[in-house]
Amino acid sequence: MGRAAESLTQVRERLLKLRNEYQQRVETIHAHARSPLEADSSEQAAQLGNVEVVQALEAEATGEIVAINAALSRLDAGTYGICVTCGDTIGAARLAARPASAECVDCAGEHARH
Repeated sequence: MGRAAESLTQVRERLLKLRNEYQQRVETIHAHARSPLEADSSEQAAQLGNVEVVQALEAEATGEIVAINAALSRLDAGTYGICVTCGDTIGAARLAARPASAECVDCAGEHARH
């Protein structure tokens, strides 16, 4: 096994670990959502006020799981680290910071501006 294969194995392990962390976060959110509201009306108001925040956290975690699954598919296809938009190599620093990145910094920045 060459150095590149070892590196891809490490990337896969890191992606799987991240996916597991996000899946646990979603499961925790779902468990709390099933909990009954407090009897105290002020506590109920506080709990209901947190619903939007919890929904945003769940959406973020779910989106990350989708991105990680796509990155794992790119690993299997041999296209991991290649920008899905322009075909250039995604920088090592970007992949180190966000291993599920599908785009290089330039393409991701272009989408953010639009």
